[in-house]
Amino acid sequence: MKDSRATDHEGTRAASPIDPTWSINELLRRRPESGAILNAYGVDTCCGGASSIADAAREEGIDLQALLADIDAEAGAA
Repeated sequence: MKDSRATDHEGTRAASPIDPTWSINELLRRRPESGAILNAYGVDTCCGGASSIADAAREEGIDLQALLADIDAEAGAA
């Protein structure tokens, strides 16, 4: 059976786009490697796990687009 997930131009599985409305917990479930980036930005991944990525960024004064770009870059390195 063919894998229907998105692939990049080299045929490897491409990561799905991050939806800023996902909760921190959802992000960690879908992209476990993002934990290191979230911690580097000071995002609460424990008690704040139910917050959306966008809300967590706003609460911490983090540029949402920079955070998402860094998570994508980490996923590419993983």
